[in-house]
Amino acid sequence: MVLKAFFPTCCASADSGLLVGRWVPEQSSAVVLAVVHFPFIPVQVKELLAQVQQASQVGVAVLGTWCHRRQEPEESLGHFLEGLGTLFSHEPWLQLCRERGSKSWNCKATRRQGPTPLAPACEDQVMLIFYDQRKVLLSRLHPPAALPERQAGDATASAGGLAAVFDTVARSEVLFQSDRFDEGPVRLTHWQSEGVEASILVELAKRAAGPVCLLLACLLSLVSAASACRVFRPWPLSFIWSKLSTCEQLRHRLDQLTLVVSAHRAEGPAQLMRKANTLVSVLLDMALGLLLLSWLHRKDRFAHLAEALVPVADRVAEELQHLLQWLMGAPAGLKMNRALDQVLGRFFLYHIHLWISYIHLMSPFIEHILWHLGLSACLGLTVALSILSDIISLLTFHIYCFYVYGARLYCLKIHGLSSLWRLFRGKKWNVLRQRVDSCSYDLDQLFIGTLLFTILIFLLPTTALYYLVFTLLRLLVVTVQGLVHLLVDLINSLPLYSLGLRLCRPYRLAAGVKFRVLEHEAGRPLRLLMQINPLPFSHVVRTYRLPSCGCHPKHSWGSLCRKLFFGELIYPWRQRGDKQD
Repeated sequence: MVLKAFFPTCCASADSGLLVGRWVPEQSSAVVLAVVHFPFIPVQVKELLAQVQQASQVGVAVLGTWCHRRQEPEESLGHFLEGLGTLFSHEPWLQLCRERGSKSWNCKATRRQGPTPLAPACEDQVMLIFYDQRKVLLSRLHPPAALPERQAGDATASAGGLAAVFDTVARSEVLFQSDRFDEGPVRLTHWQSEGVEASILVELAKRAAGPVCLLLACLLSLVSAASACRVFRPWPLSFIWSKLSTCEQLRHRLDQLTLVVSAHRAEGPAQLMRKANTLVSVLLDMALGLLLLSWLHRKDRFAHLAEALVPVADRVAEELQHLLQWLMGAPAGLKMNRALDQVLGRFFLYHIHLWISYIHLMSPFIEHILWHLGLSACLGLTVALSILSDIISLLTFHIYCFYVYGARLYCLKIHGLSSLWRLFRGKKWNVLRQRVDSCSYDLDQLFIGTLLFTILIFLLPTTALYYLVFTLLRLLVVTVQGLVHLLVDLINSLPLYSLGLRLCRPYRLAAGVKFRVLEHEAGRPLRLLMQINPLPFSHVVRTYRLPSCGCHPKHSWGSLCRKLFFGELIYPWRQRGDKQD
C-alpha cells in the first residue's frame, strides 16, 4: 500500500520533533500541518491538539516523528523519537528523516498487525509530496465544474483528495496563530513561525469598518424607505421612473452599497469574493465618474456641449425633413399611393416642426440642465452613462413617435390582411380556444371582405415603406443605446477584484495542482512538489461575474425578426410579460 504524505516546505529545515496533522483514510493521505519541537510535555501537546480540534472541527493528531540530522550526531535522539509511538498511538505511524549533510530523505510508515503493542509491525511505502503551506491556505480550490471541459475529466478523480488537503489547511488556521516568539508550553514550526503576518493599517481599517458600515447601513435603509414610500411614487412618476435607465442604475447602485456595508459576516468564500468584487467595482466606477466630471468642468466643456447640441438637433431635423420629402415623391422609382403618401408625409412633417420648436424653446436652459446632470457623475460613470442613454431617448423622441405610428399602422394592416385571408379560406380565429376553426360565410360577408382585402393590399406598400424607413432609424438609435447599456453592464458585472487576484496572486484562485518530480531513485521514497494551477481568466469572469441591472430586453435574432416582420413594437426596456428566448 502506498501512502501519500503532504509535507510543508517551511518545515524542511525545522528541528526534530513530532509531526502534527490530519489523516485522511479515504485517500490514504497524511496532511502534515506543523512540527512540535523539544522540549515538550505530552499532556500539553494533547491539550493543544484538543483545543485546535474544538476550534477548527478538524481531526488533528500526532501522525509520527520528524528527525532532522544536522552536522552533529543525534543517535540518542533518533532512538527517543522512535519510542514516542507508544505515547501518541496512531495508525499508521510516520517516520520522516532528513539525512545529515545531504538532500536525501528517509520515509516509512509502520502499522501494527495486532491490537497489542508487542504485535509485529509492517511497513508501507510512502510518497512524499511537498506543498507551500501559505499558498494552499490562502488559495481556493474550484470544483471541476468551473474548469475547462478538457481539464474537468482529468480533475474529477483527484478532486476529493485535493479538496481534503486544501480544506484541512484552511480550517486549521487557528494552529498557525502562534510563532516562535510566543512563550507558550509548546513550540511549533509552520509557515508563520517567524512571526504572524499582520498590518497596522489593516487592523485599524477592521476596527473602523464596524461603526462606519453601521452608519452607512442606517443611511441606506432611510434612503430605501423614502424611495419605497407611496407619497413619492404617484402613478405617472412611478411609470416614468420604471422606464428610465438612470433610475434603474441608481436602484442597482443602492443594492450594491447595501451589500457592501452589510454588517452580516460573509457565510463563505463565494459571498466574500462577491462583496470584494462589488466594492472594487463601485470604487472604480466612482473614480471614473470623478475623472469625467473633472474633464467636463475643465475649460468649460458644458458650455461647448450646450452650444453644439442645438445645431446637431436642427441638423437631424433637417435631414428628416429631406427624407420625408423624398418619401412623398417617388422614392427609388416606386409607385406609391399618392393620397396616403401625402397624408403620412404631412403628418410626420408637422411633428418635426413641433420638435424643432420645442428644442429652440429649451435652448436657453440646456447649459444649466447639462451642468446639474453632470454633477451626477460623482455617483459613478455608470450613472453618467445611464443619463446619457436617457438624453438620447429624449432627443430622439420624435423618431420613436414616427416608428410607433408606422409600426401600429403596418401591424393593423398585417392583422387585417391575415384575418381576411382566413375569411377567403372559410376559417376564423377562435378567441376563446386560441385556435383557427372552420366557419361558413354568406355572400355579403365575402363581398365586403374582398373589397377590404383589395384596399389593404394596395395601401400596404406605402405603409410598409414608411414603416421600413422609420424602423431602420429606430434600430440605429437602439443600437447606440445598446452600446451604452453594454458598457454599463460591463462595469457593473466585471469581477475586478478576482481578476486582480488572478493577475497579481494567481495561486489564490486554484483550478487544480500539478506535481514536479524532485527525486526518484531506487531505494528512496518518491518526492514530489505540488504546485497550484491558476484558474484561467475566462473562467474567473464566468465564475465571479456580478449581477447587472437586468432592465434591458435581450431578444434573440429569431424573436427580433419576427417582431419586425409583424410590426410589433421593440421597446428599449423589458416588458413584464416578455418571454426571453
